[in-house]
Amino acid sequence: MKPPGRYYRCAFAACGLLLACLPAAADEWTRFRGPNGSGLSDAKTVPAQWKESDFNWKIDLPGKGNSSPVVWDELVFVTAADNDAGTRTLLAINTADGKTRWKKNFPYATYRKHRNNSYASNTPATDAERVYVLWQSKKESRLVAIDHEGKESWRYELGPYLHGQGGGTSPIVFEDLVVISNDHKKGSFLLAVDRATGRERWKLPRAGKRACYSTPCVFSAPGRPTEIVFVHCFEGIVGVDPKLGRQNWMIDVFGTFPQRAVGSPVVWKDLVVANSGALNGGKNAVVVRPSTSGKKHGVKEVYRISRSAPHVPSPLVFDGRLFLWSDLGVVTCARVETG
Repeated sequence: MKPPGRYYRCAFAACGLLLACLPAAADEWTRFRGPNGSGLSDAKTVPAQWKESDFNWKIDLPGKGNSSPVVWDELVFVTAADNDAGTRTLLAINTADGKTRWKKNFPYATYRKHRNNSYASNTPATDAERVYVLWQSKKESRLVAIDHEGKESWRYELGPYLHGQGGGTSPIVFEDLVVISNDHKKGSFLLAVDRATGRERWKLPRAGKRACYSTPCVFSAPGRPTEIVFVHCFEGIVGVDPKLGRQNWMIDVFGTFPQRAVGSPVVWKDLVVANSGALNGGKNAVVVRPSTSGKKHGVKEVYRISRSAPHVPSPLVFDGRLFLWSDLGVVTCARVETG
């Protein structure tokens, strides 16, 4: 997810390395934090410090937003919100020259939100046929699918998003599904819809005791069923069967003190890493190992890191190392298997 963050964007810049930042096998960056939410790419030429000469083009956007761009083939999809005009916009931009291929406007009325949030904080998800964008507000929320030519394919109405800080979680695409976590207050749920038609495939109610902003990921390890992993501060880490919409397992690891799960989970082999905490309170990054059976009680906590753990930033795992970037800028590196 892109959290209710501190970074507003009125311009979008693309560098000559943009496509090099994407997975080596294709030019796709399809969701928040890229492949399965890992935040990893095979790029070898991204500079540690950017110069003006590194950019191929730069364009102004029609408003502000905390969402991230996603890429499929020659198109970049990105969102923005113009508060004065009361318009949210999804843009399709050519990766080669920065020219806008098309844009789709969605009217909205401003509402109370966290000062660091925006009205365009949900990162879209995309596949070969469509781009999927989630618009949340106190009046009404919807998941909208638009094809790569800019024509709306379908929309799914989610109802009002009731928390005062505003929305920020993002959809993902898994096989023939679009999946979201809609955690706020009363009426919270996990949802999967058919990506071609928008027809509801399954919907799991949630307690709705706390708004959380984590974007799910896919957990697939040898010898066990593939699951979608969701994270919530008070409902823990859960694994859901994507075909049946059935919760296979859950583990309550974060406690009941006031907190939010803002960071998004990542996986490493047979481990799941997730974090939750409070800006001025306790914070925990927890590593769990679900059993190979996928049974409800077959998941165990392996270890946790509480010192300098992040509240907003998501964890990252690379080459057997777990990296945690705290909100104060302290970076922790640990062996992911043992902590």
